[in-house]
Amino acid sequence: MRVPDADLFNPQSIMDSDFSPGGASASASVDPDFGFAFDDSNFSDRTLRIEIMPDLPETKSDGGGCCSIADWARNRKRRREDFKKENGLFCFVSKIKIIDFIVQSEEQILNCNLPYMVDGVTYENQDEEAMAMVEESPSDIGLNSNQIGNGSIYNNDSSKNMDCSKVLRVKTIHISSPILAAKSPFFYKLFSNGMKESEQRHVTLRIHASEETALLDLLSFMYSNTLSTTTPTALLDVLMAADKFEVASCMRYCSRLLRNLPMTCESALLYLDLPSSVLMADAVQPLTDAAKQFLAVRYKDITKFQEEVLNLPLTGIEAVFSSDDLQVASEDAVYDFVLKWARTHYPKLEERRGIFATRLSRVIRFPYMTCRKLKKVLTCIDFDPELASKVVLEALFFKSEMPHRQRALAAEEANATYRRFVERTYKYRPVKVVEFELPRQQCVVYLDLKREECTHLFPAGRVYSQAFHLGGQGFFLSAHCNMDQQSSFHCFGLFLGMQERGSVTFAVDYEFAARSKPTEDYVSKYKGNYTFTGGKAVGYRNLFGIPWTAFMSDDSIYFINGILHLRAELTIRQ
Repeated sequence: MRVPDADLFNPQSIMDSDFSPGGASASASVDPDFGFAFDDSNFSDRTLRIEIMPDLPETKSDGGGCCSIADWARNRKRRREDFKKENGLFCFVSKIKIIDFIVQSEEQILNCNLPYMVDGVTYENQDEEAMAMVEESPSDIGLNSNQIGNGSIYNNDSSKNMDCSKVLRVKTIHISSPILAAKSPFFYKLFSNGMKESEQRHVTLRIHASEETALLDLLSFMYSNTLSTTTPTALLDVLMAADKFEVASCMRYCSRLLRNLPMTCESALLYLDLPSSVLMADAVQPLTDAAKQFLAVRYKDITKFQEEVLNLPLTGIEAVFSSDDLQVASEDAVYDFVLKWARTHYPKLEERRGIFATRLSRVIRFPYMTCRKLKKVLTCIDFDPELASKVVLEALFFKSEMPHRQRALAAEEANATYRRFVERTYKYRPVKVVEFELPRQQCVVYLDLKREECTHLFPAGRVYSQAFHLGGQGFFLSAHCNMDQQSSFHCFGLFLGMQERGSVTFAVDYEFAARSKPTEDYVSKYKGNYTFTGGKAVGYRNLFGIPWTAFMSDDSIYFINGILHLRAELTIRQ
């Protein structure tokens, strides 16, 4: 909670204003500028000694040595992989960092980004998240703060167990503990834990050389609330450092600057592939949301970019296929594409099943798949049988719901990341199909069109339904805006077509109907019979017998709550 009349140098009250819900955005605009006090002994109560250690072999500076986002990403990835090669055991630490202070001399030594000792076992700071004090050996107890303060390089026995035992250089900065504590829960806990070491005047941080520039920029930001750097790679480095030291205001600042830079596929994918601790931070959500939106818009029509989309990493696939505006023929096509992508990137069945269970199944909207395709899901080896049964049953129950209940389920997911009940803008409109085998093979097909969809048909547009099957043959419905041949005005038409081309013939009785006010019951509009030949269609150019303007008018009897409800009954002729 925000403390009224907070004392500027009361760390807890300032932290409350900076990190409390609703206080983040408000405090950003009123934070005082203490830039004049940065590294000034006159305004400082402690000394921060930064020991710069060598990077791991074959790693380069993440910031200064990178001229592009791609270079930055490659170096970060290589560096993480080298950590894994050098250390066989990892300590996975949550976003909330708990700091243990184990100090035997008068100096605090913080080991940042280097392995640390717990009960004699070396652990790595996974994704550079965890902070820990390094335990000093008894032989170092004689070193006092004056020796440290006079510039001697502190070297304890524990450093021998680290990958990097040589200190390249040392930087000493004068700091104000209230200012740092006000910006960072990490420093607040460090300076106010109530233990003896929290009263010491000297704090030592150990970092890799590649982190030096970012840490100095971060410390400067904590005083001045601004950064001098504007390059994407440098901002990403500072963002990572801000996450490590829990400086939420700096994370918001970097996120905003990165969001304002021109987005590319390369940068968008990188933002979505940042370490999990960074991605989970509220301050970074606007940046990741912008990255997801960029990818979703770029690959909106996946038919134009099939090869590119097929080569996207998992985070890119999730961003593209989570979009409501994806221009795709049907959800069946989404399923087929995601299945192809998974088989390409996860050739091992066990891994593929795992990725479907944890990630990919959420981007497929099974309720809008056809029943024929859902049957294939049940027998697909890529899905764990339990998962397959779950998603298919959920889809079938949704299909059986009344339209108002379906809309309610979709509305409940309005703000969800994965919206399995929300209909996309499919090229082929979903239909509901009821099939009968006796006394004759028959099916009843329901097609709903929104008023906006009908509006877009004028003056000569058409919209197709998804395929449905009768007697082993595939059929579809198509709605048109036509020119009435007799009266020369535009009108609404409905047609029935058979998919298969060739010499196949198929005799069908059919009837078109539509709901209309005031009863809102289905009223028959046209009956006929036709012997289909592959690729042929039959229907009525003016289904309602009225001009297009009357059909689309505000008082039209055919739109009920903005929806046009159509029905087609097909029966195989004996």
